[in-house]
Amino acid sequence: MKKIGIILAEPEEFEVVKENMEKATEKVIQHVSFWLGNLENKSCVIVKAGVGKVNAARITQMMIDYFELEYLLNLGAAGALDPKLEIGDIVIGKKLVQHDFDITAFGHSKGYITGVGDAVKSDETLIQGIKQALDHLDERDYRIMIGTIATGDIFCTEISMKDKIYAKFDANCVDMEAAAIGQVCHLAQIPFLAIRSISDTPNGDNAMTYEQFVKLASKRCVSILKEFFRENP
Repeated sequence: MKKIGIILAEPEEFEVVKENMEKATEKVIQHVSFWLGNLENKSCVIVKAGVGKVNAARITQMMIDYFELEYLLNLGAAGALDPKLEIGDIVIGKKLVQHDFDITAFGHSKGYITGVGDAVKSDETLIQGIKQALDHLDERDYRIMIGTIATGDIFCTEISMKDKIYAKFDANCVDMEAAAIGQVCHLAQIPFLAIRSISDTPNGDNAMTYEQFVKLASKRCVSILKEFFRENP
């Protein structure tokens, strides 16, 4: 049976998803713990990848190599770039860019990756499925956007960097893994979707804000995921 792969970066993000799984069992491959179980009657495999693009890409390829996947999801926290976003708001990544990838010296635009292009796009069927699920969510006190996630190997704290990424890529939020996971899935032709919740806004002091709200952000992602599973059996 094909499984739905779910990749998380941080322990707090991972534990929130694992707590919602039924019949979770561990499978260790190359010193990495994958957990298999059911979430809303969906057969899933979840893993804690660690922070950054290399960790994310490595774990994504391992998941593709060792498990037969229906599709792959990335959940977790993100920093707000769009000024309309607040703590706990949700961004569904329709498009993913790597803001720190730069071969402009060779005539390409910032973020352009050879063999990939300026951005990776999430699977359109998954996008439509998440839209359907959002239509059935109960009343909520947080905003949901379908837009662009910018990824880089930097925990963005500087306001000037936030403004620069927002202006250049028109991205809604910034993280450290989603576009790398999306790139590996794109190359392997595995359907992919990223769901991110805002834990902080780059302002020079947002590391403290992140620590305070990462669990809330993770719980919001899981609530969206469960509704998505219920609406797309």
